[in-house]
Amino acid sequence: MHRRRLTPTRQQLRWTVLVLLSIVLSIAFDATGVPAARLLGPMVAAILMALSGSDVSVPRLGFVGAQGVIGCLIARGVPVSILSTLSEHWLVFIVGVLAVTVLANALGWALSHWNVLPGDTAVWGSAPGAASAMMIMAEAHGSDVRLVAFMQYLRVVCVSFTASLVAHWWMRSSGAAPAAAVSASLLQPPGDWGGLLATLAVALGGAVIGARLRLPAGGLLLPMLAGFVLQDFAHIHIELPPLMLAVAYAFVGWTIGMRFNREVLRVTLKSLPQVLAAIFLLILACGAFAAALVRWAHVDPLTAYLATSPGGADSVAIIAASTPVDVPFVLTMQVLRMLFVMATGPTIARTLASHLHRRKHRV
Repeated sequence: MHRRRLTPTRQQLRWTVLVLLSIVLSIAFDATGVPAARLLGPMVAAILMALSGSDVSVPRLGFVGAQGVIGCLIARGVPVSILSTLSEHWLVFIVGVLAVTVLANALGWALSHWNVLPGDTAVWGSAPGAASAMMIMAEAHGSDVRLVAFMQYLRVVCVSFTASLVAHWWMRSSGAAPAAAVSASLLQPPGDWGGLLATLAVALGGAVIGARLRLPAGGLLLPMLAGFVLQDFAHIHIELPPLMLAVAYAFVGWTIGMRFNREVLRVTLKSLPQVLAAIFLLILACGAFAAALVRWAHVDPLTAYLATSPGGADSVAIIAASTPVDVPFVLTMQVLRMLFVMATGPTIARTLASHLHRRKHRV
């Protein structure tokens, strides 16, 4: 009888390289004190492999489950006191949500007006948050989903890196210590096994149901809402051990990073400088608005910066959880803007696209 040789497949080898590279980069980022190292390491590793032509097929179920875990992370960070936070800062939240949304859509309109990107694609791609929801809606309205995904996830990458660097710089200059969750050992056991089982049921079950129902960003929103109920009304502790969070961060980072493969880069290479310029202009404009919050609303600088960062809510939640900020304020602003964008995104995109279409026909 001949023994069959167990040789690894190409995908298995690529997965091995991806995991090892993610670990090395995460340790390197962590050693330099950059927040959210466990998100940035896998993200950079995936980008490097995708650009080198060594794409890895990240299971959609893994990403959906990771979104569920991040949804529970947001629910834990925004307790029932969100109502008092809203009543205390309602004007700040309204102005913040509207300002970032208007800025982002204005830049999307400009990219479309200058023929950098076709039709309403630039408008969908510029929506500040809910990247997966914007892709679903854009595809349903006939836009080029590859370009929308490219713009959305390029912004997420740029915002993640700039927010992490700003947080790192701020903590060093102010002498603030990073949140304890970052330095926790990956092998630290759960403090509440019952809470862990309930959290897993909410995170994974809610994410799968949200995805099956094809709700925009359902994999994040449904577990987040269920997490609120679990924590604030059923009084069950949301237990998120460091290892579970690290795996979720990795799947989010890999999914984002793998969007930047050679094929997408070929399609978008011509528009890349203008899109990057628009993204960094948006980040600077949001930073200016954060400075206004510091001056007139007396919000601390790092909290204001993360609260006004233009998406996505999941990556900003990860950074906020690893920095000494007012987490409920940051996450409330991010979640409100995500819900507002999801509710108004289709109408805004259609209105701006029809305006551009009429204008071009007149010319």
